[in-house]
Amino acid sequence: MTEITHRTIQANGIRIHLAEAGAGPLVLLCHGFPESWYSWRWQLKALAEGGYRAVAPDMRGYGQTERPEDIDKYTLFHLVGDMVGIVSALETDRAVIVGHDWGAPVAWHAALFRPDIFRAVVGLSVPFRPRGNVRPTSAMPQTDQSLFYQLYFQTPGVAEAELERDPRRTVRSLLYSGSGDAPPRADNALSREAPGMVPRNGGFLTRTIDPPALPAWLSEKDIDFYAAEFARTGFRSGLNWYRNIDRNWELMAPFAGLRVTVPALYVAGDRDLVISFAGMDKLLPNLSKFVPDLRGATMLPGCGHWTQQERAEEVNSAILGFLRDLP
Repeated sequence: MTEITHRTIQANGIRIHLAEAGAGPLVLLCHGFPESWYSWRWQLKALAEGGYRAVAPDMRGYGQTERPEDIDKYTLFHLVGDMVGIVSALETDRAVIVGHDWGAPVAWHAALFRPDIFRAVVGLSVPFRPRGNVRPTSAMPQTDQSLFYQLYFQTPGVAEAELERDPRRTVRSLLYSGSGDAPPRADNALSREAPGMVPRNGGFLTRTIDPPALPAWLSEKDIDFYAAEFARTGFRSGLNWYRNIDRNWELMAPFAGLRVTVPALYVAGDRDLVISFAGMDKLLPNLSKFVPDLRGATMLPGCGHWTQQERAEEVNSAILGFLRDLP
């Protein structure tokens, strides 16, 4: 059995908890919201067995990693800085970086800013999105009845109060409702039928589903782990990533037009709500214009948002195949 070990390092001015397995070339795994290193549990083992040193941090604000108080400490530049700091702390100078959900923009931008360090990149669920011409929140959909969930997350304290009321139900509902196993119906806000819209007279969880039984890829033990972490830490720090969306856009102005030039792989589920967001129908077919060394863009049939957990074997195979073909 491959052993996953844990330790805490100092990097980029904060304490960062790492889960590690294996030895060999470094592969850095960046999770998203609302998750932890634990979402990479299957990849840590598979990569280690494939001859790689796999490292999955609790990202800034999550799990056992430090949680700065100020909202503006969660920009993409802080998050990429953390990844650069981790590589240095691990006493190496090169890594492949893999990201899912919010971890995917971290991975894409790490490769964009520091191709000298991050020699290749894998994005799960969220593709590289070049900087647009307007503030992101100004383009997010809203009506008199509902608003996009990222707008709902903007006001400090609102989403925290809802999500922290019952962390176990929150995690259970979100993981199921965003998965490919959930029914594609209009009252599921995380389905592609109503992608990410939150009713103004309710909350983010109003249109999610707490299932009577979990799908095969997810156990009650898994829910217990996530729920215990968020019961201890709360959701504020993870939500602060969303509260920097416009700030990230402002800070990215000098880098507008840059392309991700390192070898890249993109993998998503065909039932992931992300691929139905506004503009994705134009971005995904043209992704290679912005990522010229894109070596594959794979859609997994029946898979929802939690790519590496729902389809662990296929994701492991895709990543390992991509790694083996790198120079």
